[in-house]
Amino acid sequence: MRYNPYNQQGEYDHFVVSEEQPLLEFLLENVKQSRNKIKLTLQGRGIRVNGKTVSQFDFLLKPGMKVAVSKTKRNQTQFKSRWLKIVYEDRWIIVVEKHEGILSMAAGHSSLNVKTILDDYFKKSRQKCTAHVVHRLDRDTSGLMVYAKDMDTEQALEHYWHDIVYDRRYVAVLSGEVEQDEGTIANWLKDNKAYVTYSSPVDNGGKYAVTHFHVLDRTTDHSLVEFKLETGRKNQIRVHAADMGHPVCGDVKYGDGNDPIHRLCLHAFLLCMEHPVTHERMEFETPIPVAFRQLFK
Repeated sequence: MRYNPYNQQGEYDHFVVSEEQPLLEFLLENVKQSRNKIKLTLQGRGIRVNGKTVSQFDFLLKPGMKVAVSKTKRNQTQFKSRWLKIVYEDRWIIVVEKHEGILSMAAGHSSLNVKTILDDYFKKSRQKCTAHVVHRLDRDTSGLMVYAKDMDTEQALEHYWHDIVYDRRYVAVLSGEVEQDEGTIANWLKDNKAYVTYSSPVDNGGKYAVTHFHVLDRTTDHSLVEFKLETGRKNQIRVHAADMGHPVCGDVKYGDGNDPIHRLCLHAFLLCMEHPVTHERMEFETPIPVAFRQLFK
């Protein structure tokens, strides 16, 4: 990845990876700093791997990768929010990991949303831009989202979304034991007057929706399932999971009351796209939430 996060400056120490190992382990072996300082540099987004900012301490390094470590104590305007993490940033786009419980953009009287948090961060870091919404995640869904930083980039992402984004995957905890290891659900989705999305096996004037699923783990009570979207319709995974007879846990709208961790168990963990301006292929991945995994120990 050629483009550095827009607001990072200062000098860097450069290293080349010789063996496969987690990032933190590599830094502790190669950087002459205390464990605490190294962790602060990671949190302050002062570490780059192959030009891309990485803040995940367990990011797996492979031989030949290039690691750059910021020498400056203050890498940038510190971004801290309990609602989201910045995963990647350059002058055109910003990729974030949204936590559950916050809207992607303003709706009605709710002022707290990802867009306003990002706009505040841009202002504080003296960037002359605002966050432009190009896709959404439900309030209670967590995971990866991309925002444009100018109107041209927003238009490119909006008009060519299906060409630009070549892979999007979610992980969910479903109610009950899904017997099939994998499969595809395809039908038509349409909202009723109460804004509840329902499905139909025949064309009901709604939008055709295709979801592929693959079971990662299961118990008699729950299933950990990866979903790959072929189409991106409103509430698609939640409705299709309910169609399978195994709704997403914690789903008050389409669920069956199974709520093991008191949240909607749906997380957008993978986002693969071609950069709308530089046309580089970029792949972003976040770990499966720990609370999801703990149900399958």
